[in-house]
Amino acid sequence: MRRSKYIRPTHLESGSDKPRLTTSAMIASIAGPDQPTRSAPFGNALAALAHKDDRIVGMSADLAKYTDLHLFRAAHPDRFYQMGMAEQLLMMSAAGMAREGFQPWVTTYAVFASRRAYDFVCLAIAEEMLDVKIVCALPGLTTGYGPSHQATEDLAMFRGMPNLTIIDPCDASEIEQAVPAIAAHKGPVYMRLLRGNVSVVLDEYGYKFELGKAKLIRDGRDTLIISSGLMTMRALEAAKLLQKDGVDVAVLHVPTIKPLDEVTIVAECRKGGRLVVVAENHTVIGGLGEAVAGTLMRAGVAPPAFRQIGLPDEFLEAGALPTLHDQYGLSTIKVAEAVKAWLST
Repeated sequence: MRRSKYIRPTHLESGSDKPRLTTSAMIASIAGPDQPTRSAPFGNALAALAHKDDRIVGMSADLAKYTDLHLFRAAHPDRFYQMGMAEQLLMMSAAGMAREGFQPWVTTYAVFASRRAYDFVCLAIAEEMLDVKIVCALPGLTTGYGPSHQATEDLAMFRGMPNLTIIDPCDASEIEQAVPAIAAHKGPVYMRLLRGNVSVVLDEYGYKFELGKAKLIRDGRDTLIISSGLMTMRALEAAKLLQKDGVDVAVLHVPTIKPLDEVTIVAECRKGGRLVVVAENHTVIGGLGEAVAGTLMRAGVAPPAFRQIGLPDEFLEAGALPTLHDQYGLSTIKVAEAVKAWLST
């Protein structure tokens, strides 16, 4: 860990109305203080599904507790495999299990699945089109432990891998719905995981997850925000703030990064006159933003303006998540400020 880059939480200064931030650097929950949450939606959903499907096995690289897979382990101890701190071995073993007719659900941190075990995922799993589900915690900027744990480029890496389906869910409800959908899909899947107490956001909008489908959650005449993962939550919150200032914002949620729902994206961007903003919890290099930009270019669609909200092309600081999300523009208020600034230019 790069302790020298740690940003300490901001304390209330004399005469200041700024809140005191006390969030631990390692806490990965991004729920607001008054936001409803559900505990460990992935672990609970997988444990429940495994009662109906005896092909399912759980495997982890010494991180079951930190990826909510410990709930599966408790419910199905004879179907859980602890592989130790060896992600390459984890992926190779999962490939072997899949060849024997099982459906392995593999959990670790996103940095370890992408940076450390990429070649094993590629050649042992994806090239062979094996039915392995890779579910990884700490995607993007959801931990304050710095570059060793922040998977800011995982989507860019995995988007280039043939045969791999990529999912970036927004909240607890979507994770719960995505688990059976992923199980029913034949072939390798990579899903970014929000763990622990996960926000419940999409129930308010009657949203239903469909693999490979983008959904317009909120319509608006001024700006279209195309988002995935936790940034859909932030986009919806920012839209409510902007509505008070007379700015009407549409939000298109794109939970499936690959294969991308190009038809829906193009159709929404063809509704003329709107600023198009892509918001993602990932570097602006190689993720959803550039995927959408490429889609629009190939379709010959040119919105009045196209902007990206995402992480910079650099190694990030370490520190408390509220501080970091403000610093790098992922917080609700920063999203709203960015949209207002772009509309005024």
